[in-house]
Amino acid sequence: MSLQDPIADFLTRIRNAQQAEHRVVEIPASNLKKEMTKILHDKGYILSYKFEDDNKQGTIKIALKYHPKTKRPAITKIERISKPGLRKYCNSSTLPRVLNGLGVAILSTSKGVITDKEARKENVGGEVLCYVY
Repeated sequence: MSLQDPIADFLTRIRNAQQAEHRVVEIPASNLKKEMTKILHDKGYILSYKFEDDNKQGTIKIALKYHPKTKRPAITKIERISKPGLRKYCNSSTLPRVLNGLGVAILSTSKGVITDKEARKENVGGEVLCYVY
C-alpha cells in the first residue's frame, strides 16, 4: 500500500482508535513518527509506547489514554496542519499558540522534532506538522 502522507495516516490511526475506544493502536514506524510519539508521551496525551523492530520497517504500539471515570480520550483533537500540497512554515517570531498555550503544536525544525514551546525557547522556526489538544 502506497501512502501519500504518512503523518496524516499516523494521526488518523490515533484518532480512529480513540473513537472506537481501543486501548492500543499499531502504526508502521518511521523516525519522524517515533519522535512525534515521544512528544505525545512526554506531554501526557498517551499512556505509553513501544517500538518493535522486525527486520523491515518496524511498528509503533501506542497505549491510548482515557479519563478513568468518563472514559473520554486524553486527546480532544489532533489535526494535521502542513500538508504535502500546502506546507506551513513559520519563523521563531510567528510560532502558533494552540488554545492559548494549553495545546501543543509539533514542529519539524533544524533542531529536530520539537514542540512550539521548545522552539520559542531555542528561537527556531520550522514546518508546523500538527496541533494536539
